[in-house]
Amino acid sequence: MKCRATFNICAIMVILLITWGLSSKSFDRWQKARQFLEYDFIREIALTLKTVSVTIAPEPKCSLSRVCLPDRFALNIRSGAANVVGPKICFEGKIIMSHVLNNVRPGLNIVVVNDESGDVENVDSLNMKNGNTEEILEYLRNIKPGMIVLAASFGDVTQVLTDEIREVFVGMGSTLIEAVKSRDGWVFAGRAGAQNKSLYEKHAVSNKETNIYEGWPGIVEIGGCFPKTLTGGLNL
Repeated sequence: MKCRATFNICAIMVILLITWGLSSKSFDRWQKARQFLEYDFIREIALTLKTVSVTIAPEPKCSLSRVCLPDRFALNIRSGAANVVGPKICFEGKIIMSHVLNNVRPGLNIVVVNDESGDVENVDSLNMKNGNTEEILEYLRNIKPGMIVLAASFGDVTQVLTDEIREVFVGMGSTLIEAVKSRDGWVFAGRAGAQNKSLYEKHAVSNKETNIYEGWPGIVEIGGCFPKTLTGGLNL
């Protein structure tokens, strides 16, 4: 009887040891499965977030209502109002000239942009009141062919606006510069030496009956997606 009791005790211990071993292995397997599932779940979340971040729609630039295609530059040009509120020139989402930046002056405010890279090559204000016409002509004629030219008036731009200067802008695609008179507002985007009509141009005629700034017309503005290369003979 004593031997049988000892045998029974040993058998129970063996069973307990086997059960513990199996349960330990099951626990380890469960732990590994849980860790794998957690890793897989986290990985799926990361991939989902990455996909979402890639597919988020880009925001329009320069206050435009739409996003420009990759082969076009976003721009917005606003003329000055009288000689009080300065003009603003925005290109590819960055304001290049404005009253806030304190880099606009009475006259024609000009931004020259590389048509391939989109880099701003030059920023200047042409003194159209008592500036040297020969220097203004030289500056405009030295703009390399193909460069994008953005222009905004501030105040009266006609006092030294000679026929030769007007002709240079005609060569950039302007069709309205020849009609600009004293105190008129004018904004323009064209391409140096292209000889193609630009669709990015507006002219505000000074009229005593319609002027809103004590003898000056209101702000005139253009915006859109300017092509990096010429399309169909037009700067669309």
